[in-house]
Amino acid sequence: MINWRFAPFHELTPREVHDLYQVRAGAFIVEQDCVFQDIDGVDPACWHLLGYGEGQLVAYCRILPAGAKYAEPSVGRVVTSQGVRGTGMGRELMREALLRLEKLWPGAPIRIGAQRHLERFYEDFGFVTASEPYDEDGILHIEMLRPASSVADKSARKVGHN
Repeated sequence: MINWRFAPFHELTPREVHDLYQVRAGAFIVEQDCVFQDIDGVDPACWHLLGYGEGQLVAYCRILPAGAKYAEPSVGRVVTSQGVRGTGMGRELMREALLRLEKLWPGAPIRIGAQRHLERFYEDFGFVTASEPYDEDGILHIEMLRPASSVADKSARKVGHN
């Protein structure tokens, strides 16, 4: 059972901020052996989705408003902890994120910068490739866009308009 918390940055507790930076650094810096500035100044403008299981942060992403990174709203820093990978937690996280995006900005298109090897994962949620591959911090990425429409992912659970 996952307990979801969704809040703007200024409403997060110090413990939640610690947890999200710990999970992000563990995955994006340590596991991927990628030195980059994770704390990029964008977090205060974002909403944060934290998924806790048994008291531990196991799933996280940030929701960026239009203009923070792209012209459209976006999802970024999508990560699950090592212990829950392969369990479907990443899909659950994306479903939760898209539902919250839809409530904040109904019907808006969503643009993401995705690691290239995750292209098919995001396609399952209605995203389509919108750029040529590009290098970001030594990892191939692509921009992907989810048009302003309701889509169903492959689990047959509706994502989008309620």
